[in-house]
Amino acid sequence: MADNQFYKILRPFKGTLINLLDSETYFVDVPNTWHVVVVDILNSTNAVNNGNHHQVNLTATGAIISVLNSLRKAKGGNEIPYFFGGDGATFIVPSLLLQKTISVLDNYSVHIKSKIDLVLRVGEIPVSHLIEKNIQLKIAKHRLTEKLSIPVVLGNGLKVAEDIIKSSFKEKETKSFDETLFNLEGMECRWDQILPDQQQAKVVCLLLDATSEDNQRIVYKDVLAQMDKEFGNFENRQPIKSNNLKLDPNPTKVWEEMKIKLTSTSWIYFFKSWLKTNFGRIYLNLTSSGKQYLNQIEQLSHTFMLDGMINTVFTAEQDNINRFINFLDGMEKENKLIYGIHVTHASVMSCYVLDRRTSHSHFVDGTEGGYTSAAKMFKNKKKALSV
Repeated sequence: MADNQFYKILRPFKGTLINLLDSETYFVDVPNTWHVVVVDILNSTNAVNNGNHHQVNLTATGAIISVLNSLRKAKGGNEIPYFFGGDGATFIVPSLLLQKTISVLDNYSVHIKSKIDLVLRVGEIPVSHLIEKNIQLKIAKHRLTEKLSIPVVLGNGLKVAEDIIKSSFKEKETKSFDETLFNLEGMECRWDQILPDQQQAKVVCLLLDATSEDNQRIVYKDVLAQMDKEFGNFENRQPIKSNNLKLDPNPTKVWEEMKIKLTSTSWIYFFKSWLKTNFGRIYLNLTSSGKQYLNQIEQLSHTFMLDGMINTVFTAEQDNINRFINFLDGMEKENKLIYGIHVTHASVMSCYVLDRRTSHSHFVDGTEGGYTSAAKMFKNKKKALSV
């Protein structure tokens, strides 16, 4: 098989996540000619603490859209695994696409620095480098919902690559911006905060890492089984429900989207987008195509990732959350895992919409910092253990 088609031709596993983790045979090695590419916002915690969570979230989404749009324009119909992290993103790409991906992200980082003064760390690590260090990087494709298949990774490969890239990063002098490499077509971020159903009054952002690479399958299986027990199956705890989705007509939201999406201010774009947001509520609620789009958003929202760690956003009642935290604390005391958790009142969503009927993706985080706040707790625990 062609090396660059490796991920595209992986057949999705159609059982549950627990069934997928039941057997290592469903996972295959990532080819050693591929590369891990990481883009990450420097000092994202400070940005969130300063009230700039929306900018952080939109910047991470834009990094993914930049790369996916560059692939869409390339020949060959390439498909790559990628992961949204709230304050950054990770990609696994073949050698053929490496230079293009890095160039697009470096160029995007110049744009972000000039527009909203955030610094993006961009770097890559060859998979062969990880293999030489006996670090695992195995992947499967899982059909999470009827319309969404996601990559599922076992091994510490992505975590190690991210640590190397972050620790070796040195901010360079600002490069010149190349408008031909800049493409954020499809970026939208106009949804209001998404409240959970009344009986599930909280939104939970969870980061969880097995302490042993060899025990990841077993630990994550146990955690997912406990989540099913406490919160119901994946569909039940999904924070994105069509009846809870409302567009936010606040002009500030359109303005922030425009600052990142465009290279220069366009009042025509601003007013058109603002009008679309206001009249969009009529389209979504009163037309069959609008209702179909809302229902598809439920199916195409990225609320669970397994990139060697569990990263997930879900809804729950406080009593169930308390019991689940007690369960995690017990596993943590047994040195099976480390976790960070952030419990908040709503989720937020940024979107990649090329066609409302057939081609759209939605990236979900929690309010008040979401994943970034959970990561702060997680990092503090790891730091305390290393002392």
